[in-house]
Amino acid sequence: MNATIIDAINDALHAEMRNDDRTLVFGQDVAESGGVFRATDGLLAEFGSDRVLDTPLSEIAIVGSAVGLATHGFRPIAEIQFSGFLPPAFDQLVTNASRIRWRTRGELTAPMVVRTPYGAGVRALEHHSESLEGAYGHVPGLTVAIPSTPHDAKGMLISAIRDPDPVLFMEPKHVYRSLREDIPEGDYTEPLGEAAVRQEGDDVTVVSWGAMMHKTLEAVDNLDGVDAEVIDLRTISPLDRETITESVRKTGRCVVVHEAAKTGGFAGELIATINDEVLLYLEAPIERVTGFDIPVPLLSMEDYYVPHPPRIEEAITKTVSY
Repeated sequence: MNATIIDAINDALHAEMRNDDRTLVFGQDVAESGGVFRATDGLLAEFGSDRVLDTPLSEIAIVGSAVGLATHGFRPIAEIQFSGFLPPAFDQLVTNASRIRWRTRGELTAPMVVRTPYGAGVRALEHHSESLEGAYGHVPGLTVAIPSTPHDAKGMLISAIRDPDPVLFMEPKHVYRSLREDIPEGDYTEPLGEAAVRQEGDDVTVVSWGAMMHKTLEAVDNLDGVDAEVIDLRTISPLDRETITESVRKTGRCVVVHEAAKTGGFAGELIATINDEVLLYLEAPIERVTGFDIPVPLLSMEDYYVPHPPRIEEAITKTVSY
């Protein structure tokens, strides 16, 4: 099947709803219109209004309903239309979903998925372009998964739906339809909590995720004479520390790329992890290429905010030549 990320997500939802009649999909405009990005297109026609439901515009109610359903034998998949509207539901994710296993000493779990498009690049309005994955990655008990390819989007979403604990599934909307690849028909999974080495190399480790993975690969391809190892993090939490530290132990250099604001961004956690575990292997300071400490600008101005290949190339060159 030749698929975009949207195709892959839609295929995963159809597959899991066929496999398990406890699986429900709900959120704003997911039923009648198939979602604002058409990720849920066709679900209502196949599975009916008992399992595919449009909800009121209330993020705290959407996620709170998912928690209740998950603790009572269902496997809910809730969609938040844009990740910038997820903060009202932060309380449900932190206070209830992520700690229900701990609070009940394992008597209850919350096998639920919250899907949400995130990031800039589509000329959206305010609160439609945020990258707050670092904040959600700080919550114990909540898996934060971010695919960057159609293959991973389908396999990781199926894994998320089957996971016994809550998963926040953040989808990079900038590359929803801008790339295609062949993915397997039918059922397959990709593990949560394992990074993927997209390209092997010896000179420098470059870590990224989501839409920035493709900017990173483009930048690496533009550089002559630099043998870069590129790691796609795929899961913010749990973090695959071993893959990152093993790579840095080999290369001695590292660059981290993400589109979230620099201050408090997840690059800081990665740098701290590398310093904790492989500091003595470093041959240069770690560079980070990020968004800026401002709200994502409107319309075309976001092109100046989002890291682009020349900025990434500059950071890699600086690190390698240190």
